[in-house]
Amino acid sequence: MTTTESDARTRAASGEQAAAHTAEATTPRRPRTWAIVSIALGLAAVVLVSVVFLPPLITGAVLLSLSAVFLLRRVLFTWPALLFLLAASIMFIPARRYALPIQLGFALEPYRVMIFVAIIALAVAFLVDRRRRWQPIAFGWPLGIFLATLLVSFIANGTRLVNAGLATTSLSAFLQLGVLLSVLFTVRQLLTSERLVLQFLMFLSWCAMIVGFFAIVERVTRINVFWMLSSFLPLVMLRDQGEAMRAGVNRAYGSAQHPIALAVMLCMILPILVYLAKYALWPRLEMNRRIFYGIGTVLVFGGIIAAISRTAVVVMGVMFLLALLFVPRVAFVLLAFAVPMVVLAALVVPAQVDSMLLSFLDVDTLIASQYTSAGMRGAGRLADLAPAMAEVARLPFFGQGFGSRIVVGDEANSFILDNQVLGILMESGALGVAGFAVFMLAPAVMLVVFALRTARERRHAALALAIGIAITGYSASLFFFDAFGFFQSFLMHLMLLAVGAWVLTATPRRASAATVGAGP
Repeated sequence: MTTTESDARTRAASGEQAAAHTAEATTPRRPRTWAIVSIALGLAAVVLVSVVFLPPLITGAVLLSLSAVFLLRRVLFTWPALLFLLAASIMFIPARRYALPIQLGFALEPYRVMIFVAIIALAVAFLVDRRRRWQPIAFGWPLGIFLATLLVSFIANGTRLVNAGLATTSLSAFLQLGVLLSVLFTVRQLLTSERLVLQFLMFLSWCAMIVGFFAIVERVTRINVFWMLSSFLPLVMLRDQGEAMRAGVNRAYGSAQHPIALAVMLCMILPILVYLAKYALWPRLEMNRRIFYGIGTVLVFGGIIAAISRTAVVVMGVMFLLALLFVPRVAFVLLAFAVPMVVLAALVVPAQVDSMLLSFLDVDTLIASQYTSAGMRGAGRLADLAPAMAEVARLPFFGQGFGSRIVVGDEANSFILDNQVLGILMESGALGVAGFAVFMLAPAVMLVVFALRTARERRHAALALAIGIAITGYSASLFFFDAFGFFQSFLMHLMLLAVGAWVLTATPRRASAATVGAGP
């Protein structure tokens, strides 16, 4: 046999092997027997449990949900899907109002379920996938300082808390805060590319537009669609519908726990809408983007008006002053559009606008309204100030212990403050307020410094500034409502912080810039 013939036979054999491998790769593999049996047993178990323990309507909803999950498994079981489902549960399902129909001794609320699912999924991914790397948080040190001050307060008050039977209550508050703060870490780990960050911000803004639109509908019709979710989702209602009035009309709740929380959440989206009007992935044409997000801004602003919240006016005022300081051209453009909207709102709903805006001009009446019902539940904020400061004077440095104040239920031992800063002062003392200030203000300062001095790309600087303005506005609201008790707005703040952490740690910097904010 010649060398040429040998080489030809070798090439032919190699070609046959390659063809066999290609055919094997392209031929769909049949599921293994054990996999089919496992799926069948799992479905049988779910059906059996649903039929035995759940009502027929909920059983049908569960089975339909499982069917949808199976059909959409290639879409749902992805990291972006997990991110968007977590955000959707926060934006659309009112906290402390719904829970899954599963008896566990505590309310299994949807947002908590999604948080735990995200934590578990990420933990498994870090264990089994060596390619996955921890994404730096950037704001770890402000958060660490805040938690350290709360822990010092707990230790300093340990004996008193145990003697008063409040140690378990305080530990539960730490656990609840930890669950909420985990959203910052989980969302940051899921944000792995600039395209995904933009998609996430677009999703949040679209959710806010929907919430704002239905808040307007609620204000007009007194029908809250978010209180009807149990009609077509496997959810049980924990509390009856609430009602709040101002200026003789009902205030919109939307998907939030309270009108103030709704208004604050929508206010935080406004800077993001301005940013997306220029840099969003869709619509592709810039003019179309401006029109689309301009309409979205009108819907969000309408939702804020429907909530009738003076706190929202404070938040928007603070954000406008920051915009005027750092981007005056944009601030004047926004003012030019805002004035006609306010005039139109004053013509359509004069009582609400008078309650929200014009009441600030009557300082004496405004102050008097904050002194109403002193010593009673729901008293004005200034009416609560004197008795709160009397408590602070007894324990000025370390407070009473974080989470030791109970303001609702039969075991209530304190009064509602509508002031998160004052609440921290009572529970953790001056030390806790200092840590709280670092946690709330340091990220905003880091983002603004990055935008003005460090960012190399203009779009990243604009995003950092938008988030910095949004979280500064949220910080201003902390003097006017109990932020930790209203989860939607607090979780929105944490999700925006996660985006801010991505900006600080994953975007290019100027060659001469120091690595400010790039720590873990």
